[in-house]
Amino acid sequence: MIGQMQDAPLEYYLARYRELDPEGASKRTGAAFDPVGGRFSLMLLGRTIYAEWPELRLMPKEPDRCPEALLGFPMQILSMRYLISGAAAPASGSFKAYRELPWGGLYDPNFQGRCIKRFAYGFGHRPKELAKAAESLGGIKLDLGDVSYDMPFLGGVVCRLILWTPDEEFPPSAQFLFSDNAVLAWNAEDLAVVGDVIISALKEVLRQEFC
Repeated sequence: MIGQMQDAPLEYYLARYRELDPEGASKRTGAAFDPVGGRFSLMLLGRTIYAEWPELRLMPKEPDRCPEALLGFPMQILSMRYLISGAAAPASGSFKAYRELPWGGLYDPNFQGRCIKRFAYGFGHRPKELAKAAESLGGIKLDLGDVSYDMPFLGGVVCRLILWTPDEEFPPSAQFLFSDNAVLAWNAEDLAVVGDVIISALKEVLRQEFC
């Protein structure tokens, strides 16, 4: 899905966000809306983030435990795009590789470097640290590869991270899979940003010892 919003400037998203019917957006996305406080409640990576409306500002429920990666510009755009046009739906339990998503094949070379290689080389020699960070961010441990976790994001979307540590013959490698409901929340380019945000949050958790 490549539409008018894809390359639009920030002001475009802000204008659309201000025009939202917050109750309708809440029903569509599952993000609770507090009309008194004027804010949505977003749950991602084990943290509650408040998205103020009609002027967007992301505020963590627990500031001392929230990585900046969940509040920065990429997450602001993702939050607005989700609330403007995304939808929440139960996942069927199946997962797809990025290249299998609509338009994912077009952007897959970029995704390989931006997310998969960054993740593999960032954590390939630190599997125990990865496990610690993933569990701090609400990750659910799996028995795939050498280290693997399901990472819960917005709207019931789950990103499955699988890491294979290096040996004498092979460098570290990784895979990102997305729950099949991800395409209802975002498009392929957005999901690359989701991967980026997750990796940044994992690294930040270890640096700041949020866990």
